[in-house]
Amino acid sequence: MRFVIAKMKHETNTFSPLVTDVARFEARGSYFGNEALARYGRTKTPFGAFVELAREIGAEIEAPVVAEAWPSGRVTADAYERISRPILDAAARGCDAVLLDLHGAMVCETDEDGEGLLLERLRAMAPGIPIAVALDFHANLTDRMVRNCTVMTGYKTFPHVDTYQTGLQAGRILLRALEGEIRPVMRWARAPLLIQTLCQATDEEPMRPLIAAAEAAERDGALAVSVFGGFAHADIKDAGLSVLAITDGDADRAERIASGIVAEAWSRRAAFVYRAEALEASIARAKSLKDGPVLLIDHCDNTGSGGTQDVMTVVREIMRQGLEDVAVFAIRDPDSVDTMIRAGVGKRVTVALGGNTDIPALGLKGEPLEVSGIVRNISDGEFTITAPMFTGVRAYLGRSVVLDTGAIEIVVCERSHEPWDLGCFRSNGIEPTAKKYLMLKSRLHYRAGFRPIARHIIECNGAGCTTSDNSLLKYRHVRRPVYPLDPDARA
Repeated sequence: MRFVIAKMKHETNTFSPLVTDVARFEARGSYFGNEALARYGRTKTPFGAFVELAREIGAEIEAPVVAEAWPSGRVTADAYERISRPILDAAARGCDAVLLDLHGAMVCETDEDGEGLLLERLRAMAPGIPIAVALDFHANLTDRMVRNCTVMTGYKTFPHVDTYQTGLQAGRILLRALEGEIRPVMRWARAPLLIQTLCQATDEEPMRPLIAAAEAAERDGALAVSVFGGFAHADIKDAGLSVLAITDGDADRAERIASGIVAEAWSRRAAFVYRAEALEASIARAKSLKDGPVLLIDHCDNTGSGGTQDVMTVVREIMRQGLEDVAVFAIRDPDSVDTMIRAGVGKRVTVALGGNTDIPALGLKGEPLEVSGIVRNISDGEFTITAPMFTGVRAYLGRSVVLDTGAIEIVVCERSHEPWDLGCFRSNGIEPTAKKYLMLKSRLHYRAGFRPIARHIIECNGAGCTTSDNSLLKYRHVRRPVYPLDPDARA
């Protein structure tokens, strides 16, 4: 048998000012053909799971592309074509199945449903081709996506520590269908509900009961049940929570499962609205704590949701209140990195740090922060992730520098990266377990690597385009009414 296996991922924050072009994909890693297979074939990702299953049955593998960019604004038409075209061309050459590692929240310049467009094109080219898809938990599911594939599964964890298992689940269902052992039937349902990301942790209320219901349905014979929290920062018609169920030939049961879990979610809708503490109060509370590490979560400027990673609001407040023994990951500021590298390790510098990016969608102007300190460390910014999320994947921070103010060590890097692995600090010469405070530009993924070492966790409501206050965002395309933008919305 011959399988086409590919990865094309982007979570699009339509409020982000960052352009998602070819260069942004290349910065995180775009690989084609043999290089794609060599770099990702043994990673704990859906792509790696698909490759493993194909190897187990001795299938020939064509891996046309592995491409992923950090969340940011709409994907340019050129970047979309550059990444999706190799997948279409590989399938056109003939294959027995296509297995795709996708996100589910890609918005393009020309189409708000990037994954649906790809699947629709595949189906039109080869109507009978079996297609298995593994999606991110934050997928904004669409009817076009579901109609144009054979099997679709999603992560059940946030932080995403089951990506590999999700790929295995989708791939095994497809293999059983190819053998004629089962006949997968998919049904999906959704509610008019934009869930706040900080309320989506799958091991806590209010999301945990929904995941438990999905797992119970699978134990009771469903082939797969996926709860998608959705990505509320994609201002598209279909943004929001949904549930997809797959059964062996029983469409009515699949419909009941999906609709039942959605009804449960709707009954809990008020609990999915995040209510933030004032930043000044959060930092003051952190200062009163005696033992560390204390995690200070700068969730409004999270690279993993489309943040610019250069908003200095939380760092400024940390400095104003005089916290000491702090490590920060990270400020994305290529110009400051260049200045500090030219100065050299051990030299004192003063830089206008961060604040390089305006955020028109929120009416925010970039505000650099003047910081003086010693250049403590310079690195190439590369390390291999060992945390239980995307294990084995190579991280590329670009050139990275540690600026030591005396009270705070700030990692400054050329490229975006969300901290969920301790290597973010260790690759830059900082031992995170030895610090009183760790400020992380993250929302929930930090938990994959940092929660085990944390004594306390404090969420810091700064500023940025990953704000958890939906009232600050001007939605123009999402279907209305939708909760909580419209408190009187009905399911």
